[in-house]
Amino acid sequence: MDLSVAFPPAKPHSFASKLPVCPSKLQPSSLKIQSKPSVLHLKRSVRAVNGDGDQAQSLSRTADNDGFILEDVPHLTDFLPDLPSYPNPLQKSQAYAIVKQTFVAPEDAVAQKIVVQKGSPRGVHFQRAGPREEVYFNSEEVRACIVTCGGLCPGINTVIREIVCGLNYMYGVDDILGIEGGYRGFYSKNTLNLTPKVVNHIHKHGGTFLQTSRGGHDTKKIVDNIQDRGINQVYIIGGDGTQRGAALIYKEVEKRGLPVAIAGIPKTIDNDISVIDKSFGFDTAVEEAQRAINAAHVEVESVENGVGIVKLMGRYSGFIAMFATLASRDVDCCLIPESPFYLEGPGGLFEFIDQRLRENGHVVIVLAEGAGQEYVAQSMHGIDEKDASGNRLLLDVGLWLSQRVKDHFTDVRRMAINMKYIDPTYMIRAVPSNASDNIYCTLLAQSAVHGAMAGFTGFTVGPVNSRHAYIPISRVTETTNTVRLTDRMWARLLASTNQPSFLNHPEGLRGKVDEAILEEINKMRINSI
Repeated sequence: MDLSVAFPPAKPHSFASKLPVCPSKLQPSSLKIQSKPSVLHLKRSVRAVNGDGDQAQSLSRTADNDGFILEDVPHLTDFLPDLPSYPNPLQKSQAYAIVKQTFVAPEDAVAQKIVVQKGSPRGVHFQRAGPREEVYFNSEEVRACIVTCGGLCPGINTVIREIVCGLNYMYGVDDILGIEGGYRGFYSKNTLNLTPKVVNHIHKHGGTFLQTSRGGHDTKKIVDNIQDRGINQVYIIGGDGTQRGAALIYKEVEKRGLPVAIAGIPKTIDNDISVIDKSFGFDTAVEEAQRAINAAHVEVESVENGVGIVKLMGRYSGFIAMFATLASRDVDCCLIPESPFYLEGPGGLFEFIDQRLRENGHVVIVLAEGAGQEYVAQSMHGIDEKDASGNRLLLDVGLWLSQRVKDHFTDVRRMAINMKYIDPTYMIRAVPSNASDNIYCTLLAQSAVHGAMAGFTGFTVGPVNSRHAYIPISRVTETTNTVRLTDRMWARLLASTNQPSFLNHPEGLRGKVDEAILEEINKMRINSI
């Protein structure tokens, strides 16, 4: 069966209200501004509506002056106030028939910070994810599309599958398109008709069923095609660059006054998306990294003076390397982008390798791909180039470090070593997601579907303190999530490997480590995570 459809005919959008409106509609009210260092956010104070249509107590509780702030996400009614609503079809769903509370209450919010002190402000909160009592799309009129952008990551196919199945099984939507080849697929590729049967087995395979690409974002062309094809729900799976593109699409949709919901599902194997607890595929990546670390350990244990170096993903953030090291227990040293290291001199990497070789006869080093880039650039005269997504192209620090270690011990120490270098990067990216990530991907996909059907737009989904929430796209793209050297997790790693911190060489590291971090380290202050 040919699944390709060049330009499916647009479906009419007759949003006339044919069903009674359910009561608990969220009403935006006053604007509240919260300032943060270098960033300013607009906050909407959201009020619940009771059964009589009267406003209930404000979620922001400004009268109590307790510091409660809700970072609300946009809603279609913000710029389409006359958009009709409908009873949620889940009211008649067998799956939700025995659920004690089928729908998320308008007052439900998820706290960004759960460790607080007595008397401190309640802080920032987000809309709790989940089904609402009323929806703003008639299921028969929904034409949804799904697109995947950027690099591969375990779990993409699971997210695709669960969006399709969630729309169809929970809301009765049967018109779902797959956009092939990333953002440029909107205006240069055909589409696929997606049904639960078509996507039934794709979660068992790695990669992306819809194919992907970097770059190709042209906001006007994309929104033109969304409008021409009659699409009214767009699900965008991708990293921070992709989500920035999703924000631009939402702004253009709002500018044109289109009844189109834009939902983002954050994807990054490096776990460098801010605000959310973790990104999907991360658990699988850490698990698969164990195989490479174990192989390196077996190799170096079987020879004299074995040195194993395993390079893992982590362009700007060393979470995979850190968690894989903590899980393995066979790693002697972990090097990440956030913690600069030096090779020579007291407390340097060469001295540590020599010490471990004398003690154990072998050493295993886990290296994030973004670590030590300044050294590699100096020795290889690298130039600052970027890929189509705007990411800096990295030099191969693994090969560079392997050669430097071999040269040092051969020429300076006059010691023969057996070097074993393993780079499992693409093997890890290409595997299917494990059981934990499959469950996580299901929750992400269903939360995105519930949010779009409820009329939210310009949002992304993810767990905040283990509770799924709707987050403004701008929040997850404004900063990069990185390993904090002053947090206890990094201290746990140092205690586990007993490796040097490389921070007792301030002359060599000054300017490479944030001054505030150095100051905290000098004060011996470790924070909880």
